[in-house]
Amino acid sequence: MSLERMVLAFAGSFILISLALAQWHSPNWLWFTAFVGFNLLQTAFTGFCPLAKILKAMGIKPGHAFG
Repeated sequence: MSLERMVLAFAGSFILISLALAQWHSPNWLWFTAFVGFNLLQTAFTGFCPLAKILKAMGIKPGHAFG
């Protein structure tokens, strides 16, 4: 799996998990959902993604996410 697809998979998973936690545990988990959404938005404009930097340092190779 390429770096870009891993970032998308992590973001999607975190959003779904936080929505489930908000439904079954506490609505405060929606702040985490907002954080993930904000991070995706700022990445779209700046090109900087903390998770991508971490994964790249771990040796995950970039690819073509939508190629």
